[in-house]
Amino acid sequence: MKRTFKSILLTFITALLFTGCNDGPTLQRYFVDNQESGNFTAIDLPVSIINLDESKLTEPQKEAYNSVKRLNFLGYKLDENNVETFNAELAKVKAILKDKKYNDLMEFNDKKAKIVVKYLGDDDNADEFVVFASSKDIGFGIVRVLGDHMSPEKMVTLADAMKNSDIDESQLSGIMDFFKK
Repeated sequence: MKRTFKSILLTFITALLFTGCNDGPTLQRYFVDNQESGNFTAIDLPVSIINLDESKLTEPQKEAYNSVKRLNFLGYKLDENNVETFNAELAKVKAILKDKKYNDLMEFNDKKAKIVVKYLGDDDNADEFVVFASSKDIGFGIVRVLGDHMSPEKMVTLADAMKNSDIDESQLSGIMDFFKK
């Protein structure tokens, strides 16, 4: 009887360990694996790239802005020679972002690009926001927004404030140059 109980307990613990460990692909692993690949570019962007007049922000917008610590960008450039690889990489990213751990925040189309915003965490505190934009003309880009005590609700209000902000385009020149044909 003791031996049977031990066997069942050991089997249960082993099953928990295997189901608890997610060895599936993650966005972080995808960034690391591709940051030095040929058709990819990886850039760490300073938060200062967004020049907001904090005196004009509401308290929730200020809290959201100050909660962001780092922006990581990974982009894939599409050209006529890598359409098949582009489609494969696009499918990988979409599969990663379909994981149930990523919560939907918003989705919209801007000109010729589809933009999806998701987050990891819960409705009160997000560990990471992901902005994924893809275009059948130039490629795709992913921005990981990392910080402390980020709130999805406050980030949406910050996004509204950013619509009228100045963006330091000189810091974006590396990204824009990469996507030029």
